[in-house]
Amino acid sequence: MKNLICILCLIFLPKFLLAQRNVVLIIADDLGTDYCGFYEDYADTANLPNIRALLSRSVRFKNAMASPVCSSTRAGMLTGRYSFRTGVGNIVGSTAGSGQLDTSEFTIPRMLKNYNSNIKCANIGKWHLNQPNPTSNLLIPNIVGYDHFEGPFIGQIPSYTNWTKYTNGVASTITTYATTETVNNSVSWLRNNNGQPIFLWMAFNAPHSPYHLPPAGMYSNTTLSGTTFDINQHPKDYFIADLEALDFELGRFMDSLTVLNLVDSTDFIFMGDNGNASRVAQNFDTLRAKGTIYQYGVHVPFFIAGPDVVNPGRSSDALVNTHDLFATIIEMFGNANWQTSIPPNKPVDSRSVLPILKNQVNQVRDWSFAEMFKLIPDSADGKAMRNADYKLLSFDDGHQEFYNLTNDYNENSNLLNGNLSSIELSNYNYLCNEMTTLVGGSSYCTSTGVLNVNAPETNGLFYPNPFTNNLKLNAPLHNINVEMFDFCGRIVYSGTNIESIDFSFLEQGVYFVRVNNITQRLVKF
Repeated sequence: MKNLICILCLIFLPKFLLAQRNVVLIIADDLGTDYCGFYEDYADTANLPNIRALLSRSVRFKNAMASPVCSSTRAGMLTGRYSFRTGVGNIVGSTAGSGQLDTSEFTIPRMLKNYNSNIKCANIGKWHLNQPNPTSNLLIPNIVGYDHFEGPFIGQIPSYTNWTKYTNGVASTITTYATTETVNNSVSWLRNNNGQPIFLWMAFNAPHSPYHLPPAGMYSNTTLSGTTFDINQHPKDYFIADLEALDFELGRFMDSLTVLNLVDSTDFIFMGDNGNASRVAQNFDTLRAKGTIYQYGVHVPFFIAGPDVVNPGRSSDALVNTHDLFATIIEMFGNANWQTSIPPNKPVDSRSVLPILKNQVNQVRDWSFAEMFKLIPDSADGKAMRNADYKLLSFDDGHQEFYNLTNDYNENSNLLNGNLSSIELSNYNYLCNEMTTLVGGSSYCTSTGVLNVNAPETNGLFYPNPFTNNLKLNAPLHNINVEMFDFCGRIVYSGTNIESIDFSFLEQGVYFVRVNNITQRLVKF
C-alpha cells in the first residue's frame, strides 16, 4: 500500500517539482564566427578552453543567422519575431536610430511565467532594447517579465572598470571589471534561487569595444601594454584578449554551477549576437561585417549543451535563426503548446530547435532571414534570406545580390550579374517568393533576367493560354530546350519536345516556361 501511495504521488506531483529545469543563455557581444576556430581556421583564433569544453557537450549549429546588430538580435530572441514586426531594426540609441522594444510584446519570461509561475527569470548584463540613458522606465526589463535585472542599459559601456549598473531600477557606479561583475551577479542570483526552475539571460558586454587590457591572468598575450596607442595600433590583439577574458570568467561561472549542483540540470546556450565590428573583422572585406546583411554581419557561433542534447559533440547543418531561441527555451521548460497563447496580431516567427537537440529531425525550417533598417535610412538597409545553398540580399535602395554560399561563402560573385542556370533560377525564385510572402507588400522577384511571378501574360511562343493538358508552339522551332517552373520556382519539365507532353499531371495554377532569355507566364486549368 505504501508503494502504491508513492507511485500515485509521483504521478500527480506538479511537473515543476519532479525535476529542476534550468536554462542559461550566454551571449557574447559582437562575436562573429571569424575568431572561433571551431567555425573557421584563422591562425589568430583566441584561446577558448572553457567555451570549447562546453562545445564538446553540445550540438553546434553551423548555419546560425542573427540580425546584423545587437538590439535587433536581442529583440528577436526575446519575442521570437522578426525586426519588421518589432520595429527594432537597428541599434537603439544610435545616430541613425531604431524603434524601441514595445513593452506589450510577448517575451520569453512572460511566456514562461504564464506557463509556470514558479520559474524564476533574470536578465543579467547588457540590455540595449530601450534608450541607453533612461530617465524613466528604469524597470523596463522587469516590466516585460523578468524577476530580476542587473546590468547596463547602454549598448557600449564607456569603460570596463567604470560604468553604470541598474539593479531593478536602482543605479550604481561599478568599478569591478564588467565581465567579472556579470559572472558575480549571475552566480549570486542563481545561489539565491537554487531549488527553483530558473531561466538566466546572461549578456556579456565582452568582447564588444572599448577594446582594453583585461586583468592579469585572463588572457594569453603577455606582450600587450594596454596603452591607448597600442590598442589603436593592434585592436585585433585586444579583441582576442577581451574574448579570452570572457572565456576565463565563463570557466569560473561553470565551476560555481558545479558547486551549486546545477550543471546536470541546466541547458546552456552559447551564441554571438552579430558579426564582428569592421575594426576587428578578419574577413576579406571589413565593410561587410557587423551592421550589414552579408554573411560576416549575420553568421554567428551558436551551440547548445545540456540534458536535452542527445549524442552530444555533433554538428548540425540545419538553418536556424537566433529568433528560434524564443520557442526553443519555452519548450525546454515543457510548454509544447505555447502557440495557443499567442494572439493573431502578434505572429511569432520562431521555430524550436529542440527536436534537433534530441536528434529527432535534421531541420526545422527551410530558410532563415535577417534584415536591417534605420530611422534614417542608408544603403546598408535591406533584407536577406537564405536556404541550404543560396542567399538573396534585397536592399531597400532597390538593388539585389544573389550568392551560392556553398561555393562562394565570402559572397564575391553576384550571380545576378550573369545568366542564371536553371538551378540558380529556381533557388532565386523560391527565395524571392518566400521573402514576398513573409514581408508582404510589393514582390521581391524583381531582378533583370530572372523569372518574375508578376510578369504579365503574353502571346508568346506557347499557346493556348490558359491551357489544360497540352501546349503548342507559335513558331516553327525544333529541338529548342524548354524549361517549365511552378510558382515556387521548382522545375516541373525540362526538354525539347514540349508539344508531345501531356501536362495533366500538373495541378491547376500559374506556371512559367522559359526559352533562352524569353519567359512566358501560363495558366493551367
